[in-house]
Amino acid sequence: MSGPLHRPYPPDRYRGTTGEVSARLREDGTEPEIRYPSGGTCEYLATGDQTGTTFGLYRWTFGPEESGPAPHFHRAITESFYVLSGEVRLYDGEGWRTGRPGDFLFVPEGGLHGFRGGNGASMLLLFTPGAPREDYFETLAAAEPMTQEERTEFMLRHDTYWV
Repeated sequence: MSGPLHRPYPPDRYRGTTGEVSARLREDGTEPEIRYPSGGTCEYLATGDQTGTTFGLYRWTFGPEESGPAPHFHRAITESFYVLSGEVRLYDGEGWRTGRPGDFLFVPEGGLHGFRGGNGASMLLLFTPGAPREDYFETLAAAEPMTQEERTEFMLRHDTYWV
């Protein structure tokens, strides 16, 4: 048989024979790594550094007012969204859709996307591979003014292309 249910596993990454103690627990209630001036937060659930660059997973909680990036795309990373609470507007390349708890949007490399939310809505953001998105989030949280040239360089360094 062939097909997605019968494709082989990827090559082994761990080559030991006994396993190892390497799991990491981030307890609920841990302070968010970033608090934005808008009242939103970003929690680093699993960074690319922590996962050997396999993925990065973040919990994003919006502040009271609507915020979020306009449509854009990435060349090197995929991005996925899973709505946890409230409503999040997700741009899927064709239009804005309202995402509710349990809704999921996968965006492959090159896929147009954007998101907007408010009223404390929250979602998971998953990046593969695990790019160093922390600098991107932290720089935006600092809200330091950038010249147009600095902003262009910053976005290119972070694989973000506006449309």
